[in-house]
Amino acid sequence: MATLTPPRAHTRAPVAVRRPALRHLGPNWYAAVMGTAVVANAGAGLPFHVPGLSVVWALSLALLVVLLAARAGHWLHHRDQARTHLLDPTVAPFYGCMSMAYLAVGIGSLSVGADLIGESAAVPLAWVLYGVGTVTGLVAAVAVPYLMVARHDVAPGSASPVWLLPVVAPMVSATLGPLLVPHLPAGQAREAMLLGSYAMFGMSLLATLVILPVVFSRLIHRGALPLFLTPTLFLVLGPLGQSTTAVNKLADVAGGAIGAPYANGMGAFAVLYGVPVMGFALMWLALAVAMVVRAARRGMGFAMTWWAFTFPVGTCVTGAEGLARHTQLHAFDWLAVALYVLLVTAWLVAGFHTVRGLVNGKLLAAPVTK
Repeated sequence: MATLTPPRAHTRAPVAVRRPALRHLGPNWYAAVMGTAVVANAGAGLPFHVPGLSVVWALSLALLVVLLAARAGHWLHHRDQARTHLLDPTVAPFYGCMSMAYLAVGIGSLSVGADLIGESAAVPLAWVLYGVGTVTGLVAAVAVPYLMVARHDVAPGSASPVWLLPVVAPMVSATLGPLLVPHLPAGQAREAMLLGSYAMFGMSLLATLVILPVVFSRLIHRGALPLFLTPTLFLVLGPLGQSTTAVNKLADVAGGAIGAPYANGMGAFAVLYGVPVMGFALMWLALAVAMVVRAARRGMGFAMTWWAFTFPVGTCVTGAEGLARHTQLHAFDWLAVALYVLLVTAWLVAGFHTVRGLVNGKLLAAPVTK
């Protein structure tokens, strides 16, 4: 007599196999949003018109929305992996990218987005992105170093430029803040935004000055970074170019927000600070390019770290544009143009390989362990 097998109850799939494509989607993916937004932001300040910048900005906004939804799915369906990322000293610093993605799109909302969606929509959007980006950036700037001290197992000699990511985020807030100053009531509100942005500039700058010597010491004493991490050397350009951009943006609006002695001082500081920092940035760029060429000859393949070729270079473009405004020196205009060509080239290459990696599934596959 045949035995009837009772129908199996419908059970939910284990968390590990639900939405498998999202399991290895880390916070480093926000770098693609940053790299796309900065193409629009940097292009807006060049001495000639660059067509299509509002479309590039719209693409960065769309990427941000899609990525936020995907990352929400990652936390919902793969919470164990998300917690693992937070406790991994090589991944946790990338949480700074989330803040910078908000802020980079927010800067573009004011610089080029108004041409596409109108000022009545661009300004409120910029305020929202500024608020969310600044809060998450300040949290990351404290939380990630805390985790590195209290929870992470950081091996001696493992410092990398990735450590800069969480502490650079407030510097991007210090760049967007001045763009919002004219949209505030005159008086206390404008002065508070101006000086608050200066405070975030100082916070980020001093933290960078603590971390950068450790990174350089690691390079000198331990040698070159692993091949796939070599592009992260470009991340050092981020705080250099972004700080130069920030002080120039702050100087642009200081006259309408604070007394003349301080406003004049901020204008002078923008040049006195920005010129030597830009000089160091160019020296580091040459070093980073040489190290990347060396790594390429040794077989460096594509990884999401290639997006480090975009946003940091873009901050140097905007920094050079700011110096061109305040010095009236055409050499800075030409420097901005040359760096912008490098930025667009890097963006196209990184974007092409990212799309190809998504199509063939390699970029979202589980990392290979040896």
